[in-house]
Amino acid sequence: MTLPIGAYVVEIRTGRVARVMGHEGPYIQVRPLGGGREWDVEPDGVREATSAERLSAATAHVNARSRGEVP
Repeated sequence: MTLPIGAYVVEIRTGRVARVMGHEGPYIQVRPLGGGREWDVEPDGVREATSAERLSAATAHVNARSRGEVP
């Protein structure tokens, strides 16, 4: 299964929610919600994020930004 660019995924190993930014060779390039540095994962190392996981990650980022922890 090829995940489309813009899809929200969870990296299985770390539990981080990210967004698919592209595909390079056998890897999927993902970026954390709220921006940041991209990293490569193997296609079997991610799964699609649920709506609840997306909402939880977005809320955590907004809260951290309001506390001044992230730009």
